[in-house]
Amino acid sequence: MEIAFRRARRAFAFCAVAAIVAVPAALGGAAEQIGEVNGPAASAGGSLVSDSSSMYFIEFSGSKADFTSQAKEAGLRYTERYSYGKLFNGISVKLGSAERGKLAGFSSVKAVWPVHTIALEPTSTTDLATAIVQTGADLAQAAGWTGAGVKVAIMDTGTDYNHPDLGGDGVDSDPTSSDGVFDNDFPGSRVITGWDFVGNAYDASEFTTTGAPNPLYSPTPVPDPDPDDCNGHGTHVSGIVGASPASASGVKGVAPDVKFGAYRVFGCGGSTTDDVMLAAMERAQADGMDVLNMSIGDAFNNWPQSPTARAASALVDAGMVVVASIGNSGADGLYSAGAPGVGDKVIGTASYDNTHIRQVIFRVSPDGRGFPFGNAAGAPPAPTSGTLPMAKTGTPTTANDGCTAAPAGTYAGKAVLIRRGTCTFYVKAFNAMSAGAAAVVLYNNVAGALSPTVAGTPPITIPVVAITAADGAVIDGRIAAGPTTLTWTNEEGTFLNPTGGLISSFSSYGMTADLILKPDIGAPGGLIRSTYPLEQGSYATISGTSMASPHVAGAAALLKQARPGLAASDFRAILQNSADPKNWSGAPALGFLDFVHRQGAGMVDIDDAIASTTTVTPGKLSFGEGTGGSGTLSIANASSSAQTYAVSHVAAVASGPNPPAISPFAFGVFVGSQVPTFSSSSVTVPAGGTGSLDVSIAVDPLSLPAQAQYGGYVVLTRQSDGQVFRVPYAGFLGDYQSIVAMPSRAPFPAIGKETAINTFSLAAPTEVWTLASMDEIPNVLIHFDHQVRRLEIQVVDAATGAPLHPVFSNVYEQDYLSRNQTATGFFAYPWAGGRLHSNGQGSKAGLAWKTVPDGQYKLIAKALKALGDSSTPSDWESWTSPTITIDRP
Repeated sequence: MEIAFRRARRAFAFCAVAAIVAVPAALGGAAEQIGEVNGPAASAGGSLVSDSSSMYFIEFSGSKADFTSQAKEAGLRYTERYSYGKLFNGISVKLGSAERGKLAGFSSVKAVWPVHTIALEPTSTTDLATAIVQTGADLAQAAGWTGAGVKVAIMDTGTDYNHPDLGGDGVDSDPTSSDGVFDNDFPGSRVITGWDFVGNAYDASEFTTTGAPNPLYSPTPVPDPDPDDCNGHGTHVSGIVGASPASASGVKGVAPDVKFGAYRVFGCGGSTTDDVMLAAMERAQADGMDVLNMSIGDAFNNWPQSPTARAASALVDAGMVVVASIGNSGADGLYSAGAPGVGDKVIGTASYDNTHIRQVIFRVSPDGRGFPFGNAAGAPPAPTSGTLPMAKTGTPTTANDGCTAAPAGTYAGKAVLIRRGTCTFYVKAFNAMSAGAAAVVLYNNVAGALSPTVAGTPPITIPVVAITAADGAVIDGRIAAGPTTLTWTNEEGTFLNPTGGLISSFSSYGMTADLILKPDIGAPGGLIRSTYPLEQGSYATISGTSMASPHVAGAAALLKQARPGLAASDFRAILQNSADPKNWSGAPALGFLDFVHRQGAGMVDIDDAIASTTTVTPGKLSFGEGTGGSGTLSIANASSSAQTYAVSHVAAVASGPNPPAISPFAFGVFVGSQVPTFSSSSVTVPAGGTGSLDVSIAVDPLSLPAQAQYGGYVVLTRQSDGQVFRVPYAGFLGDYQSIVAMPSRAPFPAIGKETAINTFSLAAPTEVWTLASMDEIPNVLIHFDHQVRRLEIQVVDAATGAPLHPVFSNVYEQDYLSRNQTATGFFAYPWAGGRLHSNGQGSKAGLAWKTVPDGQYKLIAKALKALGDSSTPSDWESWTSPTITIDRP
């Protein structure tokens, strides 16, 4: 059977949101996720998405010279991209598909990691002023804390250093942007250093949104010294950290007196890769930055051991506070948080919605009622005048509204109303545009505002705007009643956001693959108005964990100024102790706290963190698998008098199993399953001293289903003034290895062949492989529902099942693998008919690549489950391929 399917590079999410989806749920029942798949999805004609990479980090067990020598012996052909020496012992390379297997068995190689592609997702106006009130930054500023003397690195699309709110003169004398020739604003009074690692044209995505070859693919970095921003995202992030308004229309960030380092890792559009990010981390360290903000996340790559996560943690060890967005894959279920935010010492940041929305309105006949809207990212902004007739593609109950292409001319010259759901915003906008629409009005399918992106290839060339579900239903009724027109205006106002203060629907879920609690903390990220490049309007409103992360980075800068001697590793716990957890977004009126593995410690509260004289460490507890866990908390009292703390506990809602971990997803929501035990009901700590508290949490397995994630908060209330300090905890109920990671679910696992660039088909059982061309090399195609600790692919004799070599029978090895994002996602592992051979009597000396003789073989794929014991057979899953017949010409 031949079924064609696509291979596209994995979307490594640039953490401005691609799709905002709320989580409606009934307590104790199924909470169904409604909305778009946030990332690659199945395309037409039964094609499937592959998440494979052609670039890899190679981590050395010894020196680079050892690897180079061994690679020469084995005949490994590769192109080196970056070499690292400070935060990571290794290099990044580009490999041909047939070369990857040669790395199995290299004694010089400690580990091999895919270099993931980071998809740039630009987004589409709520005031920054209301957001900083949510975090207490306004109170900290009023007390005199402004971030003065602190240097914050922004790893992003660059920074518009000409912007007056960021220290510029408001004039871009070099509008070409980032061509290595810059004006007197850089280095400047605010943006004092930086580097462009890639150049304007850089785009690491080999394929478009639809899986076709990307005509703009330009993967070779062309660095230069000018970190100007020709995209906008980095300028927006910089403004949240530390904009200082130069006029009445300007914005004020969290830490308005910080200095910036701008580290540009994106071109004007497109994407980057995490090996570029790692190079930027090393430069930020060399430049002496105090705080690093990375509003970038590799969704589903949630192993703290991944290179960018480890490098970020190494920066903390070296004295830099590192903050990163946790990701925008809330629509894709549990375990979707990504690196580098999952790093052990990184402050991984979730997003809450802003309390107010600043929006323009359009008016609709027959009474001219005004409807506030936001511009979608990736499309031209709406005009400020003009009238269009309206049409609609469905009703307020149509689940897949606008997902099917309409004949050309169907919506010629009209503004088309489309409800969100099922397919991506891009697909809806593209279908309407292709049918002649002059504009698209997207409306939500759940409560709350909507801030979508329609970025994609080919680009959307008509205005796309977004409104609430309630407003969409009103307009739908008007169109159903008769001819209706939309009139654009330049009128704007500030409106209350009904989901303000709740976790953003796009914010990713933890925990990490090794069951460490993530995210760590949250901040406003939904609908934030901040600085934007001058040539793109100076200000814009964007949503995403990208916007939450700089709030926390700015808070860290204020704390750094207030406590200059504080160790970088202590910042997270202090911020977590004072954070304020929020109610469950599914039903906030019930009063239950939201998932700990989605909001962490809660909303950052920087004024309380600065004023606090109490620190509780560790700042979080991760109990792993089982029926609960225990730990010891240390309570430090820096005040001048003894303090007594009353001990209590609050449980948060728990999530039931998430099988399989794909979008759309469903899980049960539960509360009240945890029983706490404390060594004492209160703790008294002397002035300048420390005390301890033993904590034990038992989970009732009868009140939660197996594979649930539970969580809550240990609460210490200072008796002298009622100040509250919290420590979040989380755990997994039951046997973690009971999750099926490598399911046998058609068509995977399977043997396939690459019939054209980016296209695979399933191989027939009688296939004879010549190994003479790309489509004559067998590929093992595997879909992972869950993260995998190790993958091994072994070649054996088809008749006897015996390995071809007792030591070097593996033709592929990889540790710490991500799960796939979608039901149709997969990884492709080619086998070019060879294996490593040693002349050293079974040692790893004298390696050479040896081709196997013509004959019949089988490939055995073995996956070690997350936290599995490699010596326990039940912790491995395996699949044996059909017979592979090799007959070279």
